[in-house]
Amino acid sequence: MKKILVTGGDGQLARCIKDVSSKYAEDFTFVYRNSLELNIADEEAVSKELEYGTYDYCINCAAYTHVDNAEKEKEKAISVNHIGSKYLAIACKKHGTMLLHISTDFVFNGIKRVPYTEEDIEEPLSVYGSTKLLGEKEIKNNTFKYFIIRTSWLYSEYGHNFMKSMLKLGKEKEELSVVNDQIGTPTYAKDLAEVLLLFIVKENTDYGIYNYSNEGTASWYDFATAIFEISNISVKVHPIPSKEYPLPAQRPNFSVLDKAKIKEALKIEIPNWKDSLLKACKTLN
Repeated sequence: MKKILVTGGDGQLARCIKDVSSKYAEDFTFVYRNSLELNIADEEAVSKELEYGTYDYCINCAAYTHVDNAEKEKEKAISVNHIGSKYLAIACKKHGTMLLHISTDFVFNGIKRVPYTEEDIEEPLSVYGSTKLLGEKEIKNNTFKYFIIRTSWLYSEYGHNFMKSMLKLGKEKEELSVVNDQIGTPTYAKDLAEVLLLFIVKENTDYGIYNYSNEGTASWYDFATAIFEISNISVKVHPIPSKEYPLPAQRPNFSVLDKAKIKEALKIEIPNWKDSLLKACKTLN
């Protein structure tokens, strides 16, 4: 039985890992900052947790993910996404723990028009993307037993995310405007959770960076209209360009990820985003 530490235990991805963990005969420990159980930006606390827990694996779901707030709360984003990742990497190496770390499509600038591979040059446009990239670099510099999983447009039944926001707004308003010139792929957090655990149960040792999202492409407008259609919510959705909905943080206009590497490594088929969205919406209805 493998001992697995999951940080960010109150976030949507960790909660999805908890949901699917019952299928695996492993020993899971979920920790999170709000309970003061573990703040990954506290070097001493991280070191002690890894030392006393004798974990085989650490799945780092802890992150500062408020993309727009990060523009004015840069130090908070740095402390978790950058420094926290460094402390985890150092402690994991010291105690022989393999680290699975979640990163983002926002490390790219969105100029490409074909899916981004793991080898493409990073050029983040926001504080959030920059701090996540710095975290990646700290992991690569401080341990060699790591998997960095870049994902995109994560949503689930838990926490704050686009799907839940649209479901709420769709019941409150008759019309909505949603941007249609940012292209990516919605990713169901439970699908990602399953893939993370596959790295562990298959005992993969081909360490490095991997992309994972659901299959297919969509704009935020496409995502919203699919949510309303599946949920039988009648609301008129207007497609608008990003310039008509300015936000503090700049987003990549195109951030579709190439998943060939992870599909080959784990021998998996990845579900289309619409199929996974159907499953997620059904659990809330």
